[in-house]
Amino acid sequence: MKDKKKREINHMRLDYGKKNLLKRMYQYRWMYLFLLPAVIWYIVFAYLPIYGISIAFKDYNVVKGVFDSQWVGLENFYRIIEDANFNRAFRNTVFISLLKLIFVTPSGLILALFVFEVKNKFIRGTVQSVSMLTHFFSWVVIASILTVMLSPGSGVVNKIITMCGGSPIYFLAEKKWFIFWIIVSDIWESAGWNSLIFIAAISGISVELYEAASIDGAGRWTKMFKVTLPCLAPTICTVLILKIGTLFSGNFNQIFNLYNSAVMDVADILDTYVYRLGINNMQYSYSSAINLFQNLLSLALVIITHKVIKRMGEEGIV
Repeated sequence: MKDKKKREINHMRLDYGKKNLLKRMYQYRWMYLFLLPAVIWYIVFAYLPIYGISIAFKDYNVVKGVFDSQWVGLENFYRIIEDANFNRAFRNTVFISLLKLIFVTPSGLILALFVFEVKNKFIRGTVQSVSMLTHFFSWVVIASILTVMLSPGSGVVNKIITMCGGSPIYFLAEKKWFIFWIIVSDIWESAGWNSLIFIAAISGISVELYEAASIDGAGRWTKMFKVTLPCLAPTICTVLILKIGTLFSGNFNQIFNLYNSAVMDVADILDTYVYRLGINNMQYSYSSAINLFQNLLSLALVIITHKVIKRMGEEGIV
C-alpha cells in the first residue's frame, strides 16, 4: 500500500510539473519565437545532414547521389585496417594529442592560478586580455607569423642563433622541431582562453576557506595546493574528459597551415588525411568511413573517461 501511495504521489508531482512547464511556455510563448531561427538552423544544417553518414557504407558516386549509390556495407571499414597511410596518420594523431594533453591542457590552469595570485587589478586585467588575444587569431595568421619568425634566412629566432655562433635551423622542415613548435604554438594560442573556465571556478571558491588557511599560518603556495586545487578538482575533471574526447583529433587548422612534405611522416594526422582523401582524391565514401570511425572512438573515450572519474568519486560531465 505504501509503495502504491508513493507511486501516486510521484505521478501527481510529475503531472503538476508538466502542467507548470506548459503554463510557463504558454506565458512566454513570444519569447520562445526567438529560439525558432536557431532551432531551424540546427535541424537543417546539423541534423538533416546526418543522413550523409550513410555514404560510409556505400560506394558513393557523385552522379548517382547518396540514395542511388551502391551499398557495400563494411567494406570501407575493412579497408582502414589494411591502409598503411591510415596507420601512420593514426599514430601521429594520438602522439600529438597526448603531447597536447600533457603540456597544453595544464597551461590554462597554470595561467589561471598565477593570474589569481596577482593582486593589482590593472596588471591582472592586462595579462588576461593579452593572453586571450591570440585565441581570436586565425591559424592562418598564426602560421604566417611562425613561418616568418622561424624562417632560416630572415627569421628572428634564427638571427639570434646566428648571432650566438650557431647555424640556422629549418624549424618547420625538421621532424623533431616541427612537433616542438606545434606544441608551443598551441600553448600560445589557447592558454589564455582555456584559463577562463578555471578563473571562473576560482572566483567561486569561498573566501572563508582562504581566511581559515591564513589563520592556520598557510602561505600562498600552501593555499594553492591545499585550498585552490582541491576545490578545482570537479572543473579539472570536466576539462580532462572533454580534452580526452579530442585525442583522435590533432587540430586540423593548426596542422594544415603549418605542415609540409618534409615533415609528412610526423605531421600527417587523421583530419589532414581525410581532407586529402575526400577533397583532393574524391574518395568520399572511404574518407567518411575514417571520419565516422574517428568520431566513434572519441565518443567511446569520453564515455569511458567519464565513468572512470565517476568511480574515483569526482564529478563527471553530467
